[in-house]
Amino acid sequence: MKREDMDTNVAAEKMDSVGLKMERHYSKEGIHPFDEIEWERRTASISNDTGGVVFEQDNVEAPANWSMLATNIAASKYFYGDTGEGEREHSIKQLVHRVARAIADKGMKDGTFASEEDADIFYQELVYVCVNQFAAFNSPVWFNVGLADQYGVRSPDTCSFRWSATAQAIVETEDSYTHPQASACFIQSVDDTLDSIMTLAKSEARLFKYGSGTGTNLSPIRSSMETLSGGGEPSGPLSFMRVFDQVAGVIKSGGKTRRAAKMQILDIDHPDVEQFISCKQNEEKKAQALIAAGYDGSFNGEAWESVMYQNANLSVRVSDEFMKAVLDDREWALRSRTGGESLKRVKARDLMKQIAGAAHSCGDPGLQYDTIINSWHTCRETARINASNPCSEFMFIDDSACNLSSVNLMKYLQKDGSLDTEGLRYTVRLLTTAQDILVDSSSYPTQPIAQNSHDFRPLGLGYANLGALLMRMGLPYDSDEGRHYAGAVTALLTGYAYEMSSELAPVKGCFAGYEKNKNCMQKVIQRHAAAVGGLDSTKVPEELISRSREVWSSVESISAVNGFRNSQVTVLAPTGTIGFLMDCDTTGVEPDIALVKYKQLAGGGLMKLVNRSVASALETLGYSEDVISQVTEYIEEHDTIEGAPGIAEADIKVFDCAFRPANGTRSIPYQAHLRMMAAVQPFLSGAISKTVNMQTEATVEEIMDVYIESWKMGIKAVAVYRDGSKGIQPVNTGDSSMNDAVEDVLSDAPRGAVRRRLSDLRHSLTHKFSIAGHEGYLTVGLYEDGAPGELFISMAKEGSTVGGIMDAFGIAISLCLQYGVSVGELVRKFSHCRFEPSGFTRNTEIPMAKSIVDYIFRWLGVTFPDGVSTHHSKAVLSGASAGAPVAKSASDVTEDGPAPDRVDAMFENFMEDAPACDQCGSITVRNGTCYRCHNCGNSIGCS
Repeated sequence: MKREDMDTNVAAEKMDSVGLKMERHYSKEGIHPFDEIEWERRTASISNDTGGVVFEQDNVEAPANWSMLATNIAASKYFYGDTGEGEREHSIKQLVHRVARAIADKGMKDGTFASEEDADIFYQELVYVCVNQFAAFNSPVWFNVGLADQYGVRSPDTCSFRWSATAQAIVETEDSYTHPQASACFIQSVDDTLDSIMTLAKSEARLFKYGSGTGTNLSPIRSSMETLSGGGEPSGPLSFMRVFDQVAGVIKSGGKTRRAAKMQILDIDHPDVEQFISCKQNEEKKAQALIAAGYDGSFNGEAWESVMYQNANLSVRVSDEFMKAVLDDREWALRSRTGGESLKRVKARDLMKQIAGAAHSCGDPGLQYDTIINSWHTCRETARINASNPCSEFMFIDDSACNLSSVNLMKYLQKDGSLDTEGLRYTVRLLTTAQDILVDSSSYPTQPIAQNSHDFRPLGLGYANLGALLMRMGLPYDSDEGRHYAGAVTALLTGYAYEMSSELAPVKGCFAGYEKNKNCMQKVIQRHAAAVGGLDSTKVPEELISRSREVWSSVESISAVNGFRNSQVTVLAPTGTIGFLMDCDTTGVEPDIALVKYKQLAGGGLMKLVNRSVASALETLGYSEDVISQVTEYIEEHDTIEGAPGIAEADIKVFDCAFRPANGTRSIPYQAHLRMMAAVQPFLSGAISKTVNMQTEATVEEIMDVYIESWKMGIKAVAVYRDGSKGIQPVNTGDSSMNDAVEDVLSDAPRGAVRRRLSDLRHSLTHKFSIAGHEGYLTVGLYEDGAPGELFISMAKEGSTVGGIMDAFGIAISLCLQYGVSVGELVRKFSHCRFEPSGFTRNTEIPMAKSIVDYIFRWLGVTFPDGVSTHHSKAVLSGASAGAPVAKSASDVTEDGPAPDRVDAMFENFMEDAPACDQCGSITVRNGTCYRCHNCGNSIGCS
């Protein structure tokens, strides 16, 4: 992929039309990239919140510098084969080789490369980039690509479609793995017919099965205000949304550990838009009522499973005309889907208040700005953009797909603080080529999607670790310097990708829809290039500005001759699971969440570490080693930098994070999140997956302001989440709620139950615990059969009031046990009860406790899994694991010195009502418009 400095005409003449010539950048001739790094054997293991093992695989081969979390992700999510079977993958080498070799071989077969030697260089470079965590493909690639090529895996499933170079047409696939599903993002159409609606449900199910997400604009479906052609009243889109919701709810994406991901959209002029706006809010009120009545309120509990619309993100599509009507307080017409006539008129501002009110209550719906989106559309002559994928970053014509990949920006930060732009350029070109190869070597759930994927070839390259990069460089996330730097980096990303796409065009041909859309695409390219002129060279290193201008000048010049291979090239995705795979501190365009993080140790337990960006940032800001040491020690002790000795007040803002620390007052304001999105949006082909997190106290009016300001800033889509609005926790934090729970548990005792008293002489178990430094003891009296019959709770230093409450609570639980209430029922009722003190424990099976009550009952669940004490639980009590201390230093991890840099973040005081992970039960954290689990790497609601 060499491009010498030459004018455009010469470059066009020299372009090798028979295939790409590859040059090495990372790899060395004669040395396989695997042989350049140190490897070690590990046990990959993931436990749930009660100590049970969710996943375990021994003897996993992983790079020594990969974190335990990244190893767990690769082994549990992406290794092929059943655990315990000989055919199962057991090494990161196998995983990376499988994917890279398959892509290189397919590229050689389809004519992308000039020779076998060039294909092999491409393979080695791609291996280097992936195994060294410079970049990663989206999950479906790791799930599916290479299984047929490397292992001969076949499937009789032939209900998908692919491009056939031989037939020069779309054909049915031979099986699901010869041409695997490699895209994470899909947009599907629907028409106002029952057949189309049911076909959509079927194709959604197929996408979820193979690990992808989908979005659809349901506006073509006629409203409930209209009539059917044969007479009668139509159901309207909300009725069919119930069907789609049920399909999504019963299918795990990838057939593995990921929930279905989907987006449902309705236009602001649809007659049923008011019901659409409030549908999720109304259903969640039902869930709250069920929780108050005592039903399980966890994410997968009875309360939430019994209400509708929980498996989709919702967005309202608004036009500039509507937004102007909101500002002018004008009326807005809701129009028939069949005839276009006005069926109802409402105040535009009232509609916006309804949207903001629903978002204030439950986080949905978000907004997508239709006019802005289509003004940046590269293929307007073909069709307009009506919808997006589940996370709102991929926006293109209906029935299209996009495979994603992300670059780890931290890998390009050099020791002198500059960005390795040449390395970034090479990686972007490598990934652009790989993703383009995947387009025609993949299969798709419908013939129209397969056709449009071949004809338009949209790609979704993005990045992760922007927030960590800014902090390392001493740039506040909320600053002009930080925003201009982010804009310049994004300009490079998209510029390098379009440059490569233009250089692929004479080798492989322009995308089929290019000629029809040539003029509108060139206008969009010119808008991107013009936006580079808005970057301030006084706030960004001159090299970044000059490189940005250079690459966009190159794109304009080369594309005027060559055209483009791809209609789109970049988006900013959430990078949830693959962010963990790359050991990234931050995802997408997000800032960091906390300065203190906890690392899983290979031998079990946790290690508390200060965010690795802190020391580097302090060094960049000019602080001495002594001050840096004092500050990091202070953060480790207090979980905040506020009040740390020796640091200037003006520099504190560099370390602001997304959420306020438990012992601090500072956080990044929500307005700063909007300003960052606005800074990078002009340099992206697609959009940005990001949720603007707002404090609990945020008002409906403030959310309205976010929606209006986002539109004014030119952002394509925005979602808002007010902390605390979801209310997923099963028991509220107040004392009255706990008392109600006790009464509810007692009501579960069998009618006429006789109290079973313990004998005067009874065996007991005593367990010492510590939660965020608060120590206590649990003593459980046992019946002769080993079943628990009484509970005593003693707090070491909490004073008479707390001690008295715990005594009384212990007596109440003892009565429950003696009147026949099962341990399982108690665990179900009281686990995840949330109040202070909360935090990290020394128990490796319960590393995080949301409260003392939460810890007590999860410990009971581990100790009495079948209602009686087990040999295993006694070993735990004796100190084999329950009392295992948290490691104090990185030297505890390996014999050779410091542990891997990356730390696994577990955030307890953030997003107080974030759902528990549906795989391991750990607390999740919002990531874009979805959630991700820092314990097992699961993504909830995103592809």
